[in-house]
Amino acid sequence: MKKSPSSIALYFGLAALTLHAADAPAPIDRHALVTRHNPVITKLDPLSPLSVGNGEFCFTADVTGLQTFPEVYAGNSAIPLCTMADWGWHSFPNPQGFTMENFAYKNYDSHGRLVGYADQLRNNASSDYLRENPHKFNLGQIGFVLTKTDGTPATPDDITDIKQTLDLWNGVLISHFKFDGQPVDVQTVCHPDSDIIEVHASSPLLRVGRLAIQLSFPYASPSKAGSDWNKPAAHITQFDTPSFPNAAAFTRTLDSEHYNVIVMWSPGGTMKKFAEHQFELSPKKDSDTFEFACSFSEKLPHIPPMPTFAEAQTAAQAHWQKFWSTGGAIDLSQSKDPRWSELERRIVLSEYLTAIQSAGKNPPAETGLTMNSWYGRFHMEMYWWHDAHFALWGRAPMLENSLGFYQRAMPQAVANAKRQGYDGARWPKMSEPSGADSPSGVGAFLIWQEPHPIYLAELDYRAHPDKATLDKYKDVIFATADFMASFAWWDEANQRYVLGPPLQAAQERFDKATMINPTYELTYWRWGLETAQQWRVRLGLVREEKWDKVLQKLSKPLVVDGKYAFTESTPDSYTDPKWNDDHPAVIDSFGVLPGPGLDVATMRNTFDWVFANWNWSSTWGWDYPALAMCAARLGEADKAVDSLLIDTPKNHYLANGHNYGRVPDLPIYLPGNGGLLTAVAMMAAGWDGAPKRNAPGFPDNGQWVVRWEGLLPLP
Repeated sequence: MKKSPSSIALYFGLAALTLHAADAPAPIDRHALVTRHNPVITKLDPLSPLSVGNGEFCFTADVTGLQTFPEVYAGNSAIPLCTMADWGWHSFPNPQGFTMENFAYKNYDSHGRLVGYADQLRNNASSDYLRENPHKFNLGQIGFVLTKTDGTPATPDDITDIKQTLDLWNGVLISHFKFDGQPVDVQTVCHPDSDIIEVHASSPLLRVGRLAIQLSFPYASPSKAGSDWNKPAAHITQFDTPSFPNAAAFTRTLDSEHYNVIVMWSPGGTMKKFAEHQFELSPKKDSDTFEFACSFSEKLPHIPPMPTFAEAQTAAQAHWQKFWSTGGAIDLSQSKDPRWSELERRIVLSEYLTAIQSAGKNPPAETGLTMNSWYGRFHMEMYWWHDAHFALWGRAPMLENSLGFYQRAMPQAVANAKRQGYDGARWPKMSEPSGADSPSGVGAFLIWQEPHPIYLAELDYRAHPDKATLDKYKDVIFATADFMASFAWWDEANQRYVLGPPLQAAQERFDKATMINPTYELTYWRWGLETAQQWRVRLGLVREEKWDKVLQKLSKPLVVDGKYAFTESTPDSYTDPKWNDDHPAVIDSFGVLPGPGLDVATMRNTFDWVFANWNWSSTWGWDYPALAMCAARLGEADKAVDSLLIDTPKNHYLANGHNYGRVPDLPIYLPGNGGLLTAVAMMAAGWDGAPKRNAPGFPDNGQWVVRWEGLLPLP
């Protein structure tokens, strides 16, 4: 059944705004803003484990503060307990030598020219291998060994009095529970500068030897949990006792991949091998407290001495307090609309989750470093949704960390374009650190990821507009624009440039072999090429003639009954209900993008129809921020807020702050978190040409007080 956002928005009603003017100059109390949204967990919830991390490394824990009951989090409706790193990639042996270079590309007709695409071949060894390898994997599992008085191990039902709090301001996970009536208190910290988990545990159980720590290592898997516990002979764990006391070293070998783990602990504890790839750390029975640290390293183990728990805690506090005290902030607490608290909770927790999951040297996977989705590979069309917000929130370096991927992937992208007979660089869809693409019946045909490096580099330039930024990204931008201009086909009969076929649109519902001119992609092509020209002008270069030829003659989007068709190939966009499904990407043309070449009245008609008629149950987490940005540009501020809070399953936010996706394969969906941050930054700080008032994307009728700091406007 089709549902209108206006009928299903949370709490219904229209939102409104009280201006943040000169009479309210006091800075935001950022400590209060952040800490009122500390997640608190009081039961074993398979969909809300909590994570600590540093942007390149993430540890996800159950209510014990460690990974003690992984079986609870292993079901279909669950988020697995993983330890993952941006560097943690593995490939299965490849005796047949499968590569994208020797893949059996399928030819598609492009205006009389055959072009090879990496179309996915079902049940094909080459296609399957290249999609799954390399994949991210679970580096190891760290849990408590809790023993009953009769010597049997604890079960989840034995854990009572649970209260677990993620202290966002200080970056520490604080866990309290009881076992056999005895309290256990745990603090878990991730070091901000090293891939180290530090733990402080306190319990009377330590004195009687009923609380120990277990460290287990699985074989790698492309699965959701990144773990295969059923192949002990397929990997090696070398256990060594170093020359320094209270420590153990593990060298891990998984086929051609190697990494190292160092564990250090309070004096008197002992580490012993319990089973193959499984080790137990037993504290000395002379204290109610115990501390240990576990360091994961891609190459060389951490050189002792590792930081103590107190040192790691101090470093984490300094890191997170600086994070929350600088950059952007949005405070909605003075609002009257009852939705303010939930919206603000989503914002704050999205800041945290993207900071620990999405700020590494590679673009993030859709599930970040919490778990695997699509084998842990990153989807480049989602990259904008994951990380664009960093530049708008005064945290451009967190975007820049991964923007370097484009330079690293340039050789692959240039080769891909050349193989297909195009100029420039054609960026991949589903990729990994080398920049290689993957076989796919959809991904190989998408084009809306192509202008992303132009947009992201432009955001970075707006954050610090200097020549160094221009020089840093110019080669990527120019190669991108060369491909975009080359991809557009000259339609001699109609004297215009056309996009496709073949191509697949962001709304992945059309015939890739015949479709032409999707409205969003046409608009993105126009904006991207013009922005690339502006980079040339800023660098003192003349405009590129071939880009201007495409800009001058690029097809205009098809208009049907006063609305923009989703593609030129679907004049029945608004009459055939099969098109009213998946991403409503047509509205991104005047939301994500400023809508160059579009008519505002036609766009308003388009938005109104989508808002009232779309099949929202088929949409995804970033569609709601996209809808909100379009509403904001159209001056429909009440609908912008309603769009962010559409009550549909994939717009729910879990107790841990994750945007919910679907089970079993995608229970969390970080593009939704990142998209939310981009949308609210735009709604608060505005956009180029926005009305000259505070928070122009929020309504102005007395129910919302939007106080914000440190944000930049969207183009």
